[in-house]
Amino acid sequence: MSAEPRLRSVALAHGIVGLATCLCLLVFYAGADSLGAVNDVGNAVFGVLSFCLAWLTRPPWRLLWVAGLGTVLTIVGTVLVMSETTGFYLAGLWSGFGFALIGVWLVWAGSIGRLRRAGLIAGAVMMLGLIGVPGIAMGIDVMETAPAWTFVAGFGWAGTYLLFPAWSLRLAGRNVAERGS
Repeated sequence: MSAEPRLRSVALAHGIVGLATCLCLLVFYAGADSLGAVNDVGNAVFGVLSFCLAWLTRPPWRLLWVAGLGTVLTIVGTVLVMSETTGFYLAGLWSGFGFALIGVWLVWAGSIGRLRRAGLIAGAVMMLGLIGVPGIAMGIDVMETAPAWTFVAGFGWAGTYLLFPAWSLRLAGRNVAERGS
């Protein structure tokens, strides 16, 4: 498989996994407790697909480590919550930190062609997860008593779950349109 169809396939899978993971979280909060674990695994898969996307977009190699570290941290968050080492809040701060680093990659890499503005916006919103890093160091794991600033970090998930998947789906569609021309 050549690079362009592979990029299209990964971008499509990335967008679908991101939106499906978001949907699982929404349905989980609506009362379907069984979807919590699906959301947790989805975060890790979404992180891995994010790294694959970074790899396939051929960024300057010095930027790839940021996406790689972000991917590792998304997996750490999943492992922490699924092993019940921490609760969901602290694990979410870890995963949010990981996706914030992937957002740094997205902004720093300058995104791709006509999708540059959408990539910059998605990456910038994702980077709000960096605000939660002190919460990781402090071990904050109870949402009800968490400081208000940790909730600002939570807004990074809008970039992760909505804007980044939308960017990926547009990337996949752009590659199809360019091939058809």
